[in-house]
Amino acid sequence: MGQRIADVMTRNVISCSESDTVEQAAQAMRDNDVGDVVVTSNGRLAGILTDRDVVIRAVADGADPARTTIGEIVTDDVITASPDESVGELASRMAGASVRRIPVVEGGEVVGIVSLGDLAEEQDPNSVLGEISSAPPNQ
Repeated sequence: MGQRIADVMTRNVISCSESDTVEQAAQAMRDNDVGDVVVTSNGRLAGILTDRDVVIRAVADGADPARTTIGEIVTDDVITASPDESVGELASRMAGASVRRIPVVEGGEVVGIVSLGDLAEEQDPNSVLGEISSAPPNQ
């Protein structure tokens, strides 16, 4: 079997509750230098919220980020991965579903997250995406 998702996933997953505001999610993304938060409800995966979701589903529609809850705009039809899944399998599933980030779940609990950048950094570090993904963040 090829390389496993557990070998490339980001283990430090930032999460928010469905009842948190979009503003709180955006602040968590900024403070942790990430482009997404995993959304939980009663300790279980309820969805994923990306920086793009904040812009497209809240800001562009004129929603007040300080009053709009994550639950109102979250992507709740989430594709997940297993830590034991192969990198190649997941890359194919991500391409087929046109998604850039996938929570990694084990025993019903979120244990990591995988992004296209993680896969590029691991599989093709000299590609443009691999180099961008491994570069230090802009400040």
